[in-house]
Amino acid sequence: MAETLRKPKCGAIVIGGSAGSLDVLLEVFPSLRADLKFPIILVVHRKGSSESLLSDLLQSRTALTVLEAEEKSLLEGGKVYIAPADYHLLIEEDHTLSLDYSEKVNYSRPSIDVTFQSAAEVFKSELVCVLLSGSNADGVEGLKTVNNFGGNVVIQNPNTAIMPYMPQQAINAVKPNLVLDSFDMAEYINGLHG
Repeated sequence: MAETLRKPKCGAIVIGGSAGSLDVLLEVFPSLRADLKFPIILVVHRKGSSESLLSDLLQSRTALTVLEAEEKSLLEGGKVYIAPADYHLLIEEDHTLSLDYSEKVNYSRPSIDVTFQSAAEVFKSELVCVLLSGSNADGVEGLKTVNNFGGNVVIQNPNTAIMPYMPQQAINAVKPNLVLDSFDMAEYINGLHG
């Protein structure tokens, strides 16, 4: 079956998650290769008080460089950019990042939908979006946009999610390219390296 899956050319990966997604990230990040050619953008629902804790935690588990996303940062391969608490994260045409404080989407800021949609418009078919565990439907509309631009939609198998609601809502609404168990995600991402 693996032979029938087309391997996408990857310009960027956006990973979105909410409740229960941290466990998946801590499982995936230690196994990611250090020389990935594309950036990873991470949008996780979190409280404002956890400002640098997530980036410090992930940095301690991976050889990749983990950064809190900043206004006008240029996306670079082999780096992980984390959406700051309480800001939407947008990707501009020149592959720089933009922070936005507009109203919450799906009760969330940062919103996974906002970043998925923004990235889809820029990276089109070279975008891979991964939706993880969570307890609301943030990400579903964004994945529809990713599909419309020919990007690749990967959804965590709800059976392996601590909070299956978010991935299940996405599977119900969007045709994913892949539904992956959490323990298969690192291998998949490493395989995009090319």
